[in-house]
Amino acid sequence: MEQAIPIANLFFTILRWLILVRVILSWIPHNPNHPLLSILYEGTEPILGPIRRLMPKTGLPFDLSPIIAIIVLGIVHNFVINLLVSLL
Repeated sequence: MEQAIPIANLFFTILRWLILVRVILSWIPHNPNHPLLSILYEGTEPILGPIRRLMPKTGLPFDLSPIIAIIVLGIVHNFVINLLVSLL
């Protein structure tokens, strides 16, 4: 059970980095059909897509769903770690 905490930390860290990379890629021209980038999109869209659909449409020229996703991931991360610690 003790090994679950570092694995959970690694999972949430990687997920946050993938979202950050996706945000940076949105600022530069790229081919979203590239095999590595398609993995990035497939890994982050299940998180960003539902948040994007729940958010009200604003006139802002940028997508706020990555910011909300990172905040929500932080909350879920803390909950999971606290749960795992309490099970020890």
